Amino acid sequence: MQTGCVACRTERRTFDIAMAFQPIVDAETGLPFAYEALVRGPNGEGAGEVLGSVAPEDRYAFDQQCRVAAIEDAVAAGILDTEARLSINFLPNAVYSPVACIQLTLKTAHATEFPTDRLIFEFTESEEMADTDHVANIVESYRKMGFATAIDDFGAGHAGLRLLANFQTDFIKLDMDLIRGIDASLPRRLIVEGVVRIAESLDIRVIAEGIETVPEYDVLREIGVRYFQGYLLARPGFRCLPTIVMPDPPLAAVA
Repeated sequence: MQTGCVACRTERRTFDIAMAFQPIVDAETGLPFAYEALVRGPNGEGAGEVLGSVAPEDRYAFDQQCRVAAIEDAVAAGILDTEARLSINFLPNAVYSPVACIQLTLKTAHATEFPTDRLIFEFTESEEMADTDHVANIVESYRKMGFATAIDDFGAGHAGLRLLANFQTDFIKLDMDLIRGIDASLPRRLIVEGVVRIAESLDIRVIAEGIETVPEYDVLREIGVRYFQGYLLARPGFRCLPTIVMPDPPLAAVA
């Protein structure tokens, strides 16, 4: 007797994709806490071009193949030689059953000897969710299976803080538009400080993404953010783990 949802058993389109990897850096150690897998075309084509070719009926197949490519390419790039986690983007609306739809991911992790407790699954807040209860069930199911979860682009999407009222992920990733120019904007600083305090109270770790300048980095460190991702530290490496360049500490920290 077959098990799992219909989509899991249906033959679907095959996508020619590869992955780039960008580190999420622990500012306290200067080491990669995780690498986010970013979908690319086989020759490095951008995510927008790849995603634009995915029809609604192929979302499940695309989501599944991205998970496989993320793990296989990360292992090939040498992630097992580090202690870093692997953060994989997923489409909540493409997950029919958390348990059934994770089986190919688990099979790939076992085949490549990648520890499943080092997996993080992140979904973007900017994707409108037809059923937040369904997403909450995915988050809770993944937690029971030992995976961490993250809300990407937090503060730029459809739901805002309402998501955290309905369910709590292990991480939230502050959207780059929220922190762009935070060093020169009191409103942005106050908003981010509030989000960080709320996250701390809920035992959620905050990642600042899209960091491009040292002043932005310095202000966020003052606020208490520990994890960073952005061009200031490293650009995505196509099928490789890029070198991290940490900014010099501010003079006040050195004195």
